Amino acid sequence: MKKAIIHGLLILTFAIPGLAGEKEEAMEKINIYREIPYRDEGMGRRKLVEEDYLLLMQAALKPGQAVPVHQADSNVHILVVEGELSITLDGEEIKAEKGDIVPSAPGTEMKIVNRSEANASFLIIKTPHPRNYHRGGAEDAED
Repeated sequence: MKKAIIHGLLILTFAIPGLAGEKEEAMEKINIYREIPYRDEGMGRRKLVEEDYLLLMQAALKPGQAVPVHQADSNVHILVVEGELSITLDGEEIKAEKGDIVPSAPGTEMKIVNRSEANASFLIIKTPHPRNYHRGGAEDAED
């Protein structure tokens, strides 16, 4: 079993650009607890990683602020870094707190609200990058 896992990781290392030691551009260290993108008006956000297979963003909401209703444009995982959030997925409300990961499938209607009295920050992990996601399936990907 261990050999199979190691073999799989080796395949991923060489299949994903950048993991096999190829340097397309210099990588910078990022600290998600510094320069949290809070804004007085609406959601603050910043891109942390942007690759063909991954879009990683950090978002920040002050009390009462929200991400408007929208549809997930890829596989999306929300990781709460600080505070608490109310995340509504296809009409079902979920309370998420620091450390929680909330997944959603492509096309899921979602809304994120900070209903607490404290600031909230979260990571938005999208795989693949939405610009490379084909909603129609394998047939569309070949066109």
